[in-house]
Amino acid sequence: MEYKRRIMITGGAGFIGSHVVRLFVKKYPEYRIINVDKLTYAGNLENLKDVEASPNYVFERADICDFEKMSALMEGYGVDGVIHLAAESHVDRSIRDPFTFARTNVLGTLCLLEAARRCWEAQPGGYEGKRFYHISTDEVYGALEMTRPEGVEAPFSTAASSGRKHLAFGEEFFTEETKYRPHSPYSASKAGSDHFVRAYHDTYGMPTIVTNCSNNYGPYQFPEKLIPLFINNIRHRKPLPVYGKGENVRDWLYVEDHARAIDLIFHEGAVAETYNIGGFNEWKNIDIVRVLIRTVDRLLGRAEGEDMDLITYVTDRKGHDMRYAIDSRKLQRELGWEPSLQFEEGIEKTVRWYLDNEEWMNRVTSGEYEKYYEQMYKGR
Repeated sequence: MEYKRRIMITGGAGFIGSHVVRLFVKKYPEYRIINVDKLTYAGNLENLKDVEASPNYVFERADICDFEKMSALMEGYGVDGVIHLAAESHVDRSIRDPFTFARTNVLGTLCLLEAARRCWEAQPGGYEGKRFYHISTDEVYGALEMTRPEGVEAPFSTAASSGRKHLAFGEEFFTEETKYRPHSPYSASKAGSDHFVRAYHDTYGMPTIVTNCSNNYGPYQFPEKLIPLFINNIRHRKPLPVYGKGENVRDWLYVEDHARAIDLIFHEGAVAETYNIGGFNEWKNIDIVRVLIRTVDRLLGRAEGEDMDLITYVTDRKGHDMRYAIDSRKLQRELGWEPSLQFEEGIEKTVRWYLDNEEWMNRVTSGEYEKYYEQMYKGR
């Protein structure tokens, strides 16, 4: 079959990546989707069982830091678009092992860029019809002050939030013009990769796009992250380790809404632009934990809120940023995207998914994960 496009999606067996792969495979049968993933601890092909037999889908197990392999895949499949999601993404792990984060996030991105450049520049049409789309994080911007700890009405809204007061915990928000000020090895590595992507546009003319997203949540997320970790712990009545006093604020984005945004930006976003992708949802960590407890308890038939005593305050993380808040109005205004779900709706769907898929959770939390979990929170 002659495919209209041949798109390489890196990190496609991971959390966000698997949702993007699924969307593209199902929505675009005329596209050839090449999923490139090293299958580290957070990559899981079970996440894609429903599309693995699709004729327009192929999986390649490979390390993005292997330049020769990336070059061979680019040329062999005739890749004309890259959606780059492969990354090490856990801040705690970056503090323990910054070298791995620098290697994967910076060197890996550079290998992909250079493989794409050499492949595309060697073709008669050069960069015509090509696109390199890099997915990044709001953490590159640093932290915002929490000047309104009680919460005030935010200066923006979405159709999904109509009828509900959206709170903001400060006057400032991250915009596409916010200067980079990363505070962790993870965010520093992502900032470095962002700069390389933009440099390849400025130096070589490669058609690139960068997006910076807020915290994602939803099905298939590896349970080192707050929401799936705590859902599982509440289910089994294990302690819920909350950093500091739980006052840190994050913006939350349902993963399927993020996948929709990636689809839209890949096809309609302007070359060399940056777009922030947020959920228009600011929440304090401790309030999220309480929502999770009430939701899990209710869905398991327990008295709603009876597991509040599982909350265990632990020593705060080094360099823990107080507040992240994304202003996504540029994306809303220019491309018409906005989240379809508010947090309460999304968290209900998410909790139901994890409770209904206990076998998936049990498989991914066995073995090495248990050792990591014990090491991470022991003595805190």
